[in-house]
Parts: sequence; structure tokens; C-alpha cells
Amino acid sequence: MIPAQDLLIFAAACLLMVLTPGPNMIYLISRSICQGRKAGVTSLLGVVAGFFVHMFAAAAGLTAVFLAVPMAYELLKWAGALYLLWMAWQALKPGARSPFEAQELAPDSSPKLVLMGFMTSVLNPKVAVFYLSVFPQFISPEHGSMFTQSVLLGLTQISVSFTVNLLIALFASGIAFWFVRNPLWLAVQRYVMGFVLAGLAVKLMLEQRKTL
Repeated sequence: MIPAQDLLIFAAACLLMVLTPGPNMIYLISRSICQGRKAGVTSLLGVVAGFFVHMFAAAAGLTAVFLAVPMAYELLKWAGALYLLWMAWQALKPGARSPFEAQELAPDSSPKLVLMGFMTSVLNPKVAVFYLSVFPQFISPEHGSMFTQSVLLGLTQISVSFTVNLLIALFASGIAFWFVRNPLWLAVQRYVMGFVLAGLAVKLMLEQRKTL
């Protein structure tokens, strides 16, 4: 069984990850603003389903496989870093829009909302890199079944992410309305998000591969 202290540290790492702007957050905010809270929550169901894919992939031992093959891990790491840099440019480039800036999007049906949320989550490099680089640091043969440990860590990550993303989906419209009334802070939020993403990309590129 994973020690409670280690589990709390892992939960804190999950919180930092979900609070960092990424594809999941941007999609949920955009959908909540243009189609309402119900659409945002519906999309969140797909996002959570995607988390389960990552969790069971880790539990099945894919994490160990990637860590055992340095080139595979390095390719994923650099792909994730480049993706984060692209997202940073999308936030910082002239004429860019903040995810909290209201925009017109065609309404989607509930099944499509779930599917888009699922695909956004499954293909999210930030989540994939988190599972591949952070998970192994909290798994040890001394703590029992590695499958059980992976599931426990996965459920912790899913619980933290679901709670934060649910709040985002529920209050995105209110936050967006506040930004409309305070356009200066809308620009500040966009630049902060861009520099945070760029910083994460650089940190990821400089990160050394760790082993169990």
C-alpha cells in the first residue's frame, strides 16, 4: 500500500498539473462559455473517460515499457514539449484569444460533446507525460501489487482533476463575464498562460529521465 504521505504529495502534483492551462481546460472553458454549463459538464464526462485510458495503460505496464526504452520516452517528452510551445505561441501571438474570451461555436450534441472530451483527454500530451514521468516515482515493489498501486494513483489523479475541471465547467461563464468587464485582466491572463506553457515546455525539455 502506498504510504499516505506519498499519496498526498502525488495529489498535490495532480493539482498542479490540472491547474496548468492545457487542452482539457481550454476545451471545457470554450464549450461551457458557448453552450452552457450542461455542455461543459457533459464534455467533462468524456475527459474523465480519457483519464481512465491513461490509468489502465499505466497499470498494464506501459509506463515501465517506455521507461525501459529511453528513445521512446525521449520522443514522447520532446513531442509534448513542442506541443506546449505551440500552445504558448497560440496564447502569445498577435490577435490571440484567451480561453475565457467568449466566442461563437456551433452547438454539439451530447454524444459528440462526450466524444470530443474523450479525444481531447486521450490525446493530451500533458497527461501522457505526467503518467509516464511522475507515476513511476510513487510506485515501488515494496508497497505491494504494482497494478493496485497504479490504479490507486490513477483514481487519485482522476478525482483531483474531476473536481477542479467540474468547478471550471460550472463557473467558466461567470469568470468570462468578469473578464469582459475587465479587458486588461483578460490580456494579463492570456500572457500569463502563454509564459507558463512556455516555461513548462522548457522545463520538460531539460528534464532528465528517471528510473524506478
